[in-house]
Amino acid sequence: MTLVGPIFMALIMGLVMYKFSAWNTARSLDAQSTLLVDPSFDAALKRLAEALDVPQVKVHIYEIDPVNGLAAPDGRIFITRGFYQKYRKGEVTGPELASVIAHELGHVALGHSRKRMIDFSGQNALPVALGLVLSRIIPGVGVILANGLATLLMAGLSRNDEYEADAYASAVMIKAGFGTEPQKSLFQKLEALTGQSNTMPAWMMSHPKTSERIAAIEANEQKWGV
Repeated sequence: MTLVGPIFMALIMGLVMYKFSAWNTARSLDAQSTLLVDPSFDAALKRLAEALDVPQVKVHIYEIDPVNGLAAPDGRIFITRGFYQKYRKGEVTGPELASVIAHELGHVALGHSRKRMIDFSGQNALPVALGLVLSRIIPGVGVILANGLATLLMAGLSRNDEYEADAYASAVMIKAGFGTEPQKSLFQKLEALTGQSNTMPAWMMSHPKTSERIAAIEANEQKWGV
């Protein structure tokens, strides 16, 4: 029996999931976010805007506790309430928070935020398509193998996005006069801030290890002659 039909249906399912995910994400962000208004942070946002040659950089607060930043498919930038509270308590400096925003701006500028919605749906469709093929070749374990391969593939794509967004943020932070030290110091704090440990093998993580991200930033600085 040909596999073209089932694989085509899996791809259609992926497209439907992408549309639903984009709609559901936008609805959730609209319902649970407000525009960041904080005079103590205005100067940092102004410096980012001047570095990017745009009138202003808008940031929204996403009303959830986990420490995170994100770029929506529509181009909006968010930091979580939990992250903002770390700034208000002095656990994160203004330049460090600015580096997070610059990183998320990188995801938008480089098209990652839209691609990640496709990746998100692909994580549902890709295992189906792979499973259909591998289950014919390796009966009994094809589906399990397909899920593992899809997870590794998406993790690899995500790590590459993070490196690219880090490089973009470094360039913006340097142009804005902050330099890259806030990026590096924040990375060193992330484990404590998020309560998570980078003990998982790098090839299975969606984000690169902290030491590798810092090394990549320093390599860029040498390449750029900073």
